[in-house]
Amino acid sequence: MTMKNPSDEVARAYDVWADSYDTQANATRDLDATVLRSQDPTLFQGDVLEIGAGTGKNTEWLAPRARTLLALDGSEGMLKRARQRPGVERVRFLQHDLRQRWPSADGVHDTVVCNLVLEHIEDLSFVFAEARRVLRPGGHFYVCELHPFRQLQGSQARFVHPETQTTEYVRCHLHDVSEFLNAAARAGFVLAQAGDWRDPGTERTAVPRLLSLLWRAE
Repeated sequence: MTMKNPSDEVARAYDVWADSYDTQANATRDLDATVLRSQDPTLFQGDVLEIGAGTGKNTEWLAPRARTLLALDGSEGMLKRARQRPGVERVRFLQHDLRQRWPSADGVHDTVVCNLVLEHIEDLSFVFAEARRVLRPGGHFYVCELHPFRQLQGSQARFVHPETQTTEYVRCHLHDVSEFLNAAARAGFVLAQAGDWRDPGTERTAVPRLLSLLWRAE
């Protein structure tokens, strides 16, 4: 089943990027996958909602661990790739604009997983409110994003257009760490864990590439 929503600039960009997303060099994508796989595996054993599933690079890993897995993304092109991955037969994929009410009832998930998504969403408060709404009490909201320090240096999602071979930049929004913390607090989350993640082999003084945050729903 696919829930159709009007396409927007970000979704259209990812539609174009979809066929090359997994093959073009992308240190942010690769580190994000490593960070997720380093988390406590018990976080992902219940009823999981993945927002911004993309081509399923993390969905494929989550699928055999979760009791149930609902994967949402705004780009049908990305979801087409995700559905082709091995071991995702039990995953429910839906195209959905994450800025609209999510297609889940209240309190039905144990964990919400969000990777490399929030830089594309201006209103963080809505996302955190929705995450709290769909989580059971004691559930967890895991977020891993391009580090704000990297964004301040000019980093953002970009790809090489397969036809023109030009670099295309995907519309993004800069969020300070305080924005994440305040949106989470307003929604009723308590911070359980935070991490700054640098590229493998870089010095301690290097600017982190990723920021991960894990919240518990009160």
